[in-house]
Amino acid sequence: MPTDTHTAAPTAQDLLGTALHDEVVRHFAEQPDAPDPAFVTHQVRECVRYLYLVSRHPDRLGGLFLPVEQDIDEIWHYLILQTREYRELCEQRLPGGHFIHHRSISYDAYQADPGRETAAEEALRWIPLYTAAFGPFDEDALPHWTVVRFLHDQLGLSLAEIADLDAGTGTAGKGTLDAGAGTAA
Repeated sequence: MPTDTHTAAPTAQDLLGTALHDEVVRHFAEQPDAPDPAFVTHQVRECVRYLYLVSRHPDRLGGLFLPVEQDIDEIWHYLILQTREYRELCEQRLPGGHFIHHRSISYDAYQADPGRETAAEEALRWIPLYTAAFGPFDEDALPHWTVVRFLHDQLGLSLAEIADLDAGTGTAGKGTLDAGAGTAA
């Protein structure tokens, strides 16, 4: 299991500012059939973490399929519509200092382009970058990251084993992950 050597990344509230953070949580918590505000707060956190990673690693993550659930993408859409705040977030608060563009594509269309094995490797690529920036995935992050939830729920990997994955080799501790398995998520 990796040691916790990551430096503390800013929180979602730090990056968005309290007013925008609270606005986003309130907006999604007030939707019909919305989850409770605590769950929405974690959704916002994971959306901002996704943006943080894309900003910090554009050479490794730019243009990859969105590895989070649709609800997280909806939060990203909401942030994009707050044009002034979104531009400030991207260019002044996130580590890369550049605007993060959004392009919608279905998973089926994405998977057909690079192929199953490449799509699986790209999905796994997020895990070591996430754990380096934020520490291991926790129970609050688990529902929001598709490949992590698949590895945990379908393949039975613990969060510690997931944190130990090396995207380049597909190894987790003593076991090996079949690169094609991650595409079923």
